[in-house]
Amino acid sequence: QGKLPLESIQVVLEELRKNGNLEWLDKSKTSFLIMWRRPEEWGKLIYQWVSRNGLTNSVFTLYELVSGDDTESEEFHGLDEAMLLRALQALQQEHKAEIITLDDGRGVKFF
Repeated sequence: QGKLPLESIQVVLEELRKNGNLEWLDKSKTSFLIMWRRPEEWGKLIYQWVSRNGLTNSVFTLYELVSGDDTESEEFHGLDEAMLLRALQALQQEHKAEIITLDDGRGVKFF
């Protein structure tokens, strides 16, 4: 039939959660988010781009990071805003960035 038993599905989902690629969205574990890359990995890619281009101590809007012409060839171009925020929060915890509020929305300053 091509169907996995529920027990097997739960084992797979738990393994994804342990690796940081799955996050449960509810307590009853019926909804989840599967992530191709963990937020920390996205943050690392973003910071590598910032460093490679000499853009530390620069401020960007979230839009510029994921939709701007400068990032068109980068893997994080087009990244969902919720995942972008998680990636930037990971960088903020490492003291490599600070999420800031701008007049027209949110932005980030890289250190």
